Amino acid sequence: MGRRLSRAQQQWQPGQTRPPRSVRVLFSSTVLSLEAALMLFFGLAAWGLNQHEWYAWWIFGGSLVVAVACIMTCALLQKPLGYIIGWALQAVIVAGFLGTALVTEQGLWAPLALLPGLGFLACWWYAVTKGAQIDAEKMERYRLEQEFAGESEGAPGEK
Repeated sequence: MGRRLSRAQQQWQPGQTRPPRSVRVLFSSTVLSLEAALMLFFGLAAWGLNQHEWYAWWIFGGSLVVAVACIMTCALLQKPLGYIIGWALQAVIVAGFLGTALVTEQGLWAPLALLPGLGFLACWWYAVTKGAQIDAEKMERYRLEQEFAGESEGAPGEK
């Protein structure tokens, strides 16, 4: 049985190169994936420290919801909506760390949990801004390479 070709395979021509992939998407999805792991472990730690309190399961469940939202947002990073959701998730994560620090009875140790949230917020900002800058440079280089390849094919006496 013959397999069906995708649209990209059907439109491919010999000698054709693919445009470069987005570094912004790569950086941003990496940060969101690591934040998902952070939220999972934060939820486990907060639940373990407060398992006899009424709010322990709420903290654990909320951190799992945020972790799943981080992973699902990775699929939306090809569109601007993904970055809007990503920024909203950063706010939710920092607020969640701060809220947990205010609710729990761990004293000074719980507010220190805010540090990873702020660190990942800085990583997210860097991934979005620097990734966009690198993407612009890569697309300019790709455009110039395509332009140069078009000129060299049309040069007389070359084959």
